[in-house]
Amino acid sequence: MLSFPLPARVFPARVVLTLLMAWAAASLCVWLRTPLPWMIGPLLATAVVSMLGGPTASWTPLRNTGQWVIGCALGLYFTPQVVTLLAGLWWAIALNIAWALALGLAFGAWLYRVHHGPGPFQVKGLSRITTYFAAPIGAASEMTLMAERHGAQTDLVASAHSLRVLLVTLVIPFGFQWAGLHGLDATLPGARVVQWPGLALLAVLTGMGCWAMLKLERTNPWFIGALVVSLLLTAFGFTLSALPPWMTNAAQLVIGISLGVRFTSGFVHMAPRWLGSVALATVGMIALCAGFAWSLAQFTSLHWATLLLGTSPGGIAEMAITAKVLQLGVPVVTAFHVTRLAAVLLLAEPMYRWIYEKRLAAQAETPPAE
Repeated sequence: MLSFPLPARVFPARVVLTLLMAWAAASLCVWLRTPLPWMIGPLLATAVVSMLGGPTASWTPLRNTGQWVIGCALGLYFTPQVVTLLAGLWWAIALNIAWALALGLAFGAWLYRVHHGPGPFQVKGLSRITTYFAAPIGAASEMTLMAERHGAQTDLVASAHSLRVLLVTLVIPFGFQWAGLHGLDATLPGARVVQWPGLALLAVLTGMGCWAMLKLERTNPWFIGALVVSLLLTAFGFTLSALPPWMTNAAQLVIGISLGVRFTSGFVHMAPRWLGSVALATVGMIALCAGFAWSLAQFTSLHWATLLLGTSPGGIAEMAITAKVLQLGVPVVTAFHVTRLAAVLLLAEPMYRWIYEKRLAAQAETPPAE
């Protein structure tokens, strides 16, 4: 069947229509007083319309700008007092990294056991490498690229990460709102007043940070670049300006759209048993992370809800936004996720080679039993 590219004017129209729909969904969620209305409303509306085959679209420059704004806003929480607090939590951050790596390995092993080989839940052609890269907690897009390099089934890997992030982004905020867990953060941003000359300078400096990360080809350059510069400025006592609420709301909206458009019409037809297993495992991981967070809270002065956001199997931007909106230890959550992301990116491929490639090579060398 022949396919033809859409006219150039169609894509801008889709972007504008998607933005209008997302704004309407966010406004409805504000009226309904749902948690994270400016992200969850656009996310759900875009996901539903996308799965129904609607003409949704996410424009990459808008998504990048949204990550830039959120990274900049989160960096404002890292005052000198907060940095001192985080330095004393190095052991908890290290434990969180170990926990995330172990949780990802267990998740991947479970997916392989359930769906590999003959049986009612078999996914045809499923390989060990597919389940391995579908399971790490964090770095969703990077895991898909790694999986592609190693010859895995990238559609299954991408769908697993997308569904996991979606469920965590929905379950935890709604659960916290139902339980009344918000406003527990004693740390406030270093800048509370919007000062336009300072805001312009902050935009220029954080933009330079984004540019540097792009040149260095780092992961999440727009988020990490802005976060690092804003964090360093705040930590050294330079409070240039706060960010106006409309700016952070708009950033959440475009990030919600970028998550929602991942759920295409083909998503609902993709290995329903696979998606069901991912959903079940995600809920189980949230429960396990709640227990882990409660255990950590016994040895710190932090509330377990803050630690759950920091240890949860969600995405860095989504969980940091949740912490910001619900006022739940933003610097702690951000630090936990940034260090975890770095560890996953650094160790995912070496761990696969160490755990599985050596084992598969040993099995291949072992002569069959007579």
